[in-house]
Amino acid sequence: FAGYISQVLKNYSDHACDGEYVSLRCPHRTTISIQSSFYGRIVPSHQLCPSRYPHSYATLIKEDVACSVGTSLQKMLDECQDRRSCQFLVNSRLFGTDPCPGTGKYLLVWYKCRPNEYKSKVACEDDKLRLSCKKSMVIAIYSAIFGRTQGGSLECPYQSLGMPMIECQSATALQLMIKRCHGKRSCSIYASTYEFGDPCYPGIQKHLNVIYTCDNSPVLLPVDETEAPALSSSSSSSMEPVGVGTEMALLSNLLAAYAFIT
Repeated sequence: FAGYISQVLKNYSDHACDGEYVSLRCPHRTTISIQSSFYGRIVPSHQLCPSRYPHSYATLIKEDVACSVGTSLQKMLDECQDRRSCQFLVNSRLFGTDPCPGTGKYLLVWYKCRPNEYKSKVACEDDKLRLSCKKSMVIAIYSAIFGRTQGGSLECPYQSLGMPMIECQSATALQLMIKRCHGKRSCSIYASTYEFGDPCYPGIQKHLNVIYTCDNSPVLLPVDETEAPALSSSSSSSMEPVGVGTEMALLSNLLAAYAFIT
């Protein structure tokens, strides 16, 4: 059970240079949930995806390191969202107009593996949230948000009281819910700042939203290796968790910096 949940809760990443295949895959009984994506170039080619042209030719063109397309996320959603696996060849034609002709680009993708069957429960601030599974089944937390989301919650309508609608979320909600409920048949917790801290400005009404699944003996079956095309040595494994290895740390930092600048 612990092995299955560790696979589900991980954030996965993959990257591919122009002319290479990107391949995303999830374990048995889960599907791909795209978190974010980037296509373009924001670092020099000697750091990631070296130029395919001879060095003498490469020196004749000025490499663009502020190059990106706005259709990357939507393309990944169209190709891979809610599927167990997907793979395709990366090139600028997939994303519409080439934002920087003559510059080699790459695709970065971050995703999670979402259980095929899951439940969602919401508790308004200071109310108690109760989770339970049938006999012989236990709880597996997929996600948890404590705070105020932009879309709000139908169960906990927002009363402005003269304050603007601001999104704010606890950074520790998921870890706390896993610690409190993981592997148990039932559990309860108050949706309070005492438990989760206060991620919002004073006076902002918050809620706790938890997505979980119940299972009795989940088995992590091996991913079908025959479906994936051969990747070059410069591509990372699609099942590599974020933060493992220098290259993945670099990619994570790149996306964070790009999101901040945007």
